[in-house]
Amino acid sequence: MTETTRTDFLMTTDTFATADTPTRPDPVSEPALEDLLPGKAVQLLQRVLMPRPADQIKVRSLYLDESHSGRAKCSSRYSAELGAGWEVSFATYFNAFPASYWRRWSVLDTVVLRVTVTGGCRVDVHRSKANGESMHVTGAVHEGDGEQTLEFSLDLAPFGDGGWYWFDVTTDERTVVRDAGWYAPQAPAEQPRLAVGMCTYNRPVDAVAALSALVGDEVVRDQLSLVVVADQGNDHVRDAAHYGEVADALGSRLRVLEQPNLGGSGGFARAMHESFVNSDATHVVLLDDDIQLEPDSLLRARAFAAYARKPVLVGGQMLALQDRSVLHTMGEIVDRSNFFWRNAPNTEYFHDFGEESLRETPDLHRRIDVDYNGWWMCLIPRAVFEAVGMPLPLFIKWDDAEYGLRAHAAGFPTVSLPGAAIWHLSWGDKDDASDWQAYFHIRNRLIAAALHSPHSDGGQIFRDMLKHDLRFLITLQYSTVELHQMAYRDFLAGPDRLFEDMPTSVVRAREKRATHPDGRVLPSSGDLPLPSMHAAEAIKLRTIPTNPLSIAKTLVQAVAHNATPVEPSTAEIPQLNLSYQDARWFLLARLDSATVGTADGRGVTFRRRDPKTFRRLFTGSLQLLRRMRKEFPELQSRYRAAAARELTSPERWGEAFESWGYERP
Repeated sequence: MTETTRTDFLMTTDTFATADTPTRPDPVSEPALEDLLPGKAVQLLQRVLMPRPADQIKVRSLYLDESHSGRAKCSSRYSAELGAGWEVSFATYFNAFPASYWRRWSVLDTVVLRVTVTGGCRVDVHRSKANGESMHVTGAVHEGDGEQTLEFSLDLAPFGDGGWYWFDVTTDERTVVRDAGWYAPQAPAEQPRLAVGMCTYNRPVDAVAALSALVGDEVVRDQLSLVVVADQGNDHVRDAAHYGEVADALGSRLRVLEQPNLGGSGGFARAMHESFVNSDATHVVLLDDDIQLEPDSLLRARAFAAYARKPVLVGGQMLALQDRSVLHTMGEIVDRSNFFWRNAPNTEYFHDFGEESLRETPDLHRRIDVDYNGWWMCLIPRAVFEAVGMPLPLFIKWDDAEYGLRAHAAGFPTVSLPGAAIWHLSWGDKDDASDWQAYFHIRNRLIAAALHSPHSDGGQIFRDMLKHDLRFLITLQYSTVELHQMAYRDFLAGPDRLFEDMPTSVVRAREKRATHPDGRVLPSSGDLPLPSMHAAEAIKLRTIPTNPLSIAKTLVQAVAHNATPVEPSTAEIPQLNLSYQDARWFLLARLDSATVGTADGRGVTFRRRDPKTFRRLFTGSLQLLRRMRKEFPELQSRYRAAAARELTSPERWGEAFESWGYERP
C-alpha cells in the first residue's frame, strides 16, 4: 500500500537551527506529517540523479556521498537501494541544490524538495552558508514498510551570497529512495520552447553520441522543440552509426544542415539563426560535439531560464572528460586591464570531488558571478538575440566571450549554473595558444578589446602581447609569432573583410604555421638523430630561476643568446629531447635546438634557433604593436560601428550563409 504524505514547513534556518545544532534536531521541533494537504511540488527544476552502473567510485562522488555507507544499488538513474544502518548524503555536485543562484536570479522565494522513500529511514535537510559552514534545517522519519512521498518547502532568503541545500538519508532497515527532485511551488510565467544547436566538424560519432544521450532521456526529449546540427565537415553526421535512431526519435524536430567549415562561430551562428529566424523557439542551448552529456543539465538550464527575473544566458560548467570527477572550470571573466580571460574570483580550477566532497570544500559554496560562459554548453534566450544580434564572424575563439560581454552591456547577465554541466576535453591537454589557432586567439582578442575595452589605448593588452611574443621567440616557436603578426595586420586592416575571409582564414593560418620547422609535427623524436647533449650537461640548464634577480638575469642571457650566431651542428641535430611538460622558457632559451612533445602526446616538433628570424620577428612585433596602440581609438570606432551595423545582423549572416552554400533543409 502506498501512502503519500508531505512535510510542509516554511521557515528560515535561524528559526529552526543554528550552526551549532546537533546532527539530530530536537524531535519536538520537527514538523508534523500531514497527508491531507495538496502537494506543493508544482514544476520540476532539478532531478536527483543516481550514478550509472559503470561509473567508477570517483565518478559516483558527483551523485552520492557514500563515505559513511556501503555502495548503493541503483536500479535506474532515479532510484537507489540503501542497506540498513547506512547514512548516504546527497550533498554532491549533481544533486545538491545551488540555492544562492536561484535566490539571486530567479523569481522564486521557496523551493520544494520532494523525495519518495520505502523502508524505515530518516530524511534530513541541510544547508550551507557562503563560507561553506553547514547546518541542519529539518528532517522527517518514515516508519513501516509502506512508501511515503515527503515534501519539504524551503526558504531561499538566507542565500544572498552563497550556499546550497541538500538532504541525507539515514536508514534503520533496507531503504529505497526514488524519484527525488527539487521543484518550484508555482508554474513559470511562460514555458520555454527549447532548441538545441550543435556545431560539428568531422566528429560524426561524437555528435551522434551526444544526440543519443538527449533523445535517450524521455523527459529531455519531450522538452525539445528543435535540434539543429551544423555539419561542417566531409565526414557527415548522417552517415554515422545510430544516426537513424536519433532521426527517428526526433522526427521533424531534427535539422542537419551541411555547410562549409566556418569554425565554431560559423556553426553556432547557423544554429542560432535557424532557431530564432526559422523557428518559434524561445531559447537555444548551444552544445559542442566532443562532449559527454548529462541530459538533466539541459532541463536545469531551461528551468532556470523559465524562472529568471529577466532574460539571462545560462551556462553549463565544465567537468574534465579525462578525469570525470574533476570540475575543470566554475566560471570565467575577462580582465579589462589586459583584456584576457581568466577564472572568476573565488573559483577553483581542477577541483576533484573524488578527493574532497562538496560538504568538505568551503570554496565551492560562494556564488560566482561571471562575464560569459563557454559555448561547450550555453543557453541563449530569444530576447537576447533580438537585442544584441548574432555572434561575430570570428571562425573560432572569443565568439562566446564577446557575445557574453555584448549581452551584459545590453543588460543580460550570464549565469554559470552549478549542477548544469558537461564533460569536455580540458584545455590543459591542448596547446591551441601556439598552434595554428594562435592566429584566432590574437586577432579575435584584439577585436573583442576594440568592442569592449574601457581603455582608449588598449590598456595593458599590447604590453602583454609583446611579452608573450618574446616568450614564444626565446622558446624557438617562430611559427606562433608569425601567426600573431598575421593577426596584428588583419586587425589593423579593419572589419570589412571578416565575413569574406571567414571560410579561408583557417587555410591561411595553417599555411603560415607550416613555414617554420616548429610548426610541423613529426610522429616521433625517433625520426631524428639522437640528441647531442648528455642529460648531465642539461642539469644546470634545468635549474628554475626562483627570485626576481635570477629571473631577470636568465632572461637577459636568453635574449642575448638568441641574438648570437648559431653553430650549424647544434641547430641541425637536436641537443635535447624534451617532453611537453619540461619545455620551460629558461631551458629552451639557452638551447640551439630541441624536440618538444605536443600537448596531446601524439607527436613532436623540432625547434631550431635562428638569430636572423629572431631579430626580424621581434622587431616586427614591436613595430606592429606600437602602431596598434597609436591607432587603437580609431580602430575602436570602426569595429564598433561595424558590429552595430553589419557584423551581428541576422540578415547579413543569412546572406553570407547563402554565398557559402547555405541550403534550407
